[in-house]
Amino acid sequence: MKSDLQKSTRDNENDFQVKYSVVIPVFNAMGILRELTGRIKKVFMESGYSYEIIFVDDESRDNSWEILRQLQQEDPTTVKLIRLSRNFGQHNAIMCGFHFCRGKDIITLDDDLQNPPEEIPKLIERMKEGYDVVYGIYGKKAHSTIKNFGSRMIGWYYRKLFDMENRISAFRLISGKIVKKIINYDKSFTFIDGLISWNTNSIGEVSVRHSARRQGKPGYTISKIMKLSFNMITNFSALPIRAVSFLGLLFSAFGFGLGIYYIYRALVIKIPVMGYASLIVAITLFSGVQLLTIGVIGEYIARIHMNINKKPQYVIKEQDL
Repeated sequence: MKSDLQKSTRDNENDFQVKYSVVIPVFNAMGILRELTGRIKKVFMESGYSYEIIFVDDESRDNSWEILRQLQQEDPTTVKLIRLSRNFGQHNAIMCGFHFCRGKDIITLDDDLQNPPEEIPKLIERMKEGYDVVYGIYGKKAHSTIKNFGSRMIGWYYRKLFDMENRISAFRLISGKIVKKIINYDKSFTFIDGLISWNTNSIGEVSVRHSARRQGKPGYTISKIMKLSFNMITNFSALPIRAVSFLGLLFSAFGFGLGIYYIYRALVIKIPVMGYASLIVAITLFSGVQLLTIGVIGEYIARIHMNINKKPQYVIKEQDL
């Protein structure tokens, strides 16, 4: 559980010690971490901005943590490390990193170099136009067909649920004042972009390159994409409840109308009502809709139960800040 050691360093707006904090959730990226760190450092050395890099290891199953420890020992001033006790997911890992940022503004990017660090200055320049948040948007994604479909699906859900027009990505530049508001959210299921949309409409975007993944498998499988979509819908919207309510109303009206029709046939037209097969089909259909409705309601109740029981958003196993 979160302890006093995990107290946010963003409580005081005057405590910012660097200009930019780069928060990177890490999962099985041991072969890329050294290059990623070197390229980030080069970008900021050329720009002249002060910075820090916060790696949040989301229970990697390779030697990522050992590589991170080496990087931290080589540059303890810049490289900060957090290791989670189990795999909590990308968005929860980022939320953990937010609590320890010392930067005035925060950059998030993936650990796989598909977000080239050399594109960071584009986000910074766009932010100077007065936005609270800037997303790096890819003209053409170097993902697999399945992951591209999943990304489009999440983006569509996001725009519909939050009534936003902007596109989203994991490559973001967020002002410190927005992050300070976001970290007040302590529920176990989280969605960074939803929290951003709750706190500001001042969101910009800029076109950036998207590189192909050079090693390993994507951290987001189709099952994780579906889980994120479901978390986004159920935690940040009442849409499923409203949908099943509408579905129940629709089928109730259909059943009532069908009942009136058969009563009319039997009493007025004097035609006997037959059809054992149709009766079974109707019962099966209505039972399925009822079970679907109960399942959706049960999912909401389960999430309420876990939040009441204070299921942790993340748990830190080890840190070196």
